[in-house]
Parts: sequence; C-alpha cells; structure tokens
Amino acid sequence: MRFLMPSIAVFAMAFVISAAAQQRDESEVVFVGTSDPEMVAAMRQARTTLPDFLKLAAAPPSGTDNYKLKVMVIDGDKTEHFWVTPFKALPEGFAGAIANDPKIVRNVKAGQIVRFNESLISDWGYTKDGKQVGSFTVCVLFKRMPAEQAEFYRKNHGFDCR
Repeated sequence: MRFLMPSIAVFAMAFVISAAAQQRDESEVVFVGTSDPEMVAAMRQARTTLPDFLKLAAAPPSGTDNYKLKVMVIDGDKTEHFWVTPFKALPEGFAGAIANDPKIVRNVKAGQIVRFNESLISDWGYTKDGKQVGSFTVCVLFKRMPAEQAEFYRKNHGFDCR
C-alpha cells in the first residue's frame, strides 16, 4: 500500500471503540476541516507526545491496555483517519490492523494490516484503569458531534475531555 501526504481541504476522523450496550454505528464519521485550529492543536499535541506513548506501549504498565494509533490513509484525493490496533514498531515505521470499515477511502478494509510511518500518525491512545488516555482528536470531535453522540462515547468508553 502506498501512502502520500495529505493535501485536501476536508478530512474525516473515524473512530471505533469496542461494542457497548447501546446500539449505534461505532464507526461514525465526523468531518473537520484541515485548518480547524483545535484539530491542528490536538494533532500537534499527539505528535509531540508520541515518543513517550511509544515507550509506554513497548512496556505497558499494569492497569493499561488497548494501545492504539490513529493513522491517515490516503486514497487519491480522499483522506480518512483510522484507529490501528494492535500495532507494532518495525525497523522502518509501524504495522497494524485497521480497526473499522472505511467510510471515505476504498483502498483499505477493516482488519487489513497496513504499514505506515510516523508522519501519518495523527493521534494515539490507550486505556488506564478504564479511562481513556490520549485520544486528543476525539475530544475535539466531541465538540463537533451531536451532544447525545458525544455523551454515548464518554459514558461507554471512559473519555474525560477537560
């Protein structure tokens, strides 16, 4: 699979989290412009703290699990961001499984193993004692989605965006 740097005006941040009690499409897509200042800041924070996250993921402390990376996948002029879990570091980048079916791009599918480099990582996250850590872009998306949708994810998946 070949990945290119993004250059489109709108991109989709798709996030999937394990099944919950309520019925809903857990791969809902929220569109955010590439120049959105809060999203740009969230991605910058994720990339700045990525080295510390990768060290933690390499030797996870007890009480932590569900380590994941959010990765840009580019298909022509379309871009979609996917959680990739599990993932592993390779000598030249990373590899991991796409966590959900695409809504925008067509060059990947759920469960497919993809290779990528650090420049395509837009976020990271894990769970510590039932609470989400990281997932900076998700907290921005909560502000852009209907309140009941955001509350569903907060309640069922341990997000605490303050």
